[in-house]
Amino acid sequence: MKGTVLVTGGAGYIGSHACVELIEAGYSVVIVDNLNNSKHESVNRVTEITGKPIDFYPYDAREKQDLTEVFQHHSIDAVIHFAGLKAVGESAKIPAYYYDNNLNSTLILLEVMKEQNVNKLVFSSSATVYGEPSTVPISEDFPLSATNAYGRTKLFIEEILRDMANADKLNQVDSPLKIALLRYFNPVGAHKSGRIGEDPNGIPNNLMPYISQVAVGKLDKLSIFGNDYPTRDGTGVRDYIHVVDLAKGHVKAVDYLLHMDESKSECHAYNLGTGHGVSVLEMVNTFMQVTGQTIEYRFAERRPGDVAECYANPTKANNILKWHAEKNLEDMMRDTWRWQKNNPKGYED
Repeated sequence: MKGTVLVTGGAGYIGSHACVELIEAGYSVVIVDNLNNSKHESVNRVTEITGKPIDFYPYDAREKQDLTEVFQHHSIDAVIHFAGLKAVGESAKIPAYYYDNNLNSTLILLEVMKEQNVNKLVFSSSATVYGEPSTVPISEDFPLSATNAYGRTKLFIEEILRDMANADKLNQVDSPLKIALLRYFNPVGAHKSGRIGEDPNGIPNNLMPYISQVAVGKLDKLSIFGNDYPTRDGTGVRDYIHVVDLAKGHVKAVDYLLHMDESKSECHAYNLGTGHGVSVLEMVNTFMQVTGQTIEYRFAERRPGDVAECYANPTKANNILKWHAEKNLEDMMRDTWRWQKNNPKGYED
């Protein structure tokens, strides 16, 4: 056994896939998840896929006493922090709720980690911290900003974590914080088993689950926002990454932090993307070609804040974390459809 990783938000879409990859890489996993926007059934299915037991706690990471109990019951070697609210539109309507949930959970987690002498943290950040970049591909040294409350919570947490790591350097603590900030681009797909995948509450905010729910008959038609962008077919271009590749990026980040010099403090950001942009129409057409399903769609007005193109330069993660995205667009479509077809109502089935 390589060690024990605490995964906050481990019952969620990306978190559940990360748990599978951690276990298959030889780690023991402990999950803390309040099930605010996830289902306990995903944890059952991670156990089914891996054949390994998982210690699950239905706790809110903002509750210090509960979180402390978890650390005291387990010898935690590293933490992956997924827990947080993530709907962009909702964050604009109730920003205080997002700031309370996302920032306070991180502050409490850091406090408990310090008290329990755990100093290795992988943070689930996002490409939203780049705001509206003027050029592509996007590198980690680009200016940071945010266009919505959700994005600002990610940006603020990154700043908090940098300050905490710097404070450890200034104070010359014996076991300083070692932090990897993983900036995701657009996660899609599902585990090859079809047993875990994306199960959003209500109408999906993201393209891929919307496409698959149209295909399965849960939704009538896809709206494509904008067909007059200065791109190859007029629709927006994004960097779509298979969720399993993304999950493996977290394993590589944990490996990297655990093998660092214990006296060294670090807080670095890494883009997790393919480095290639795919348009919305290309996504729709590829899904139809791979699955044989027909997707009805219509064009709608552009959404405020949407940019024409957004894709990563993943060189830093390639070189330092020794991580590369391996799955292609066809894999993403095939795995998405297997999950959706087998689970038309998500985990409610």
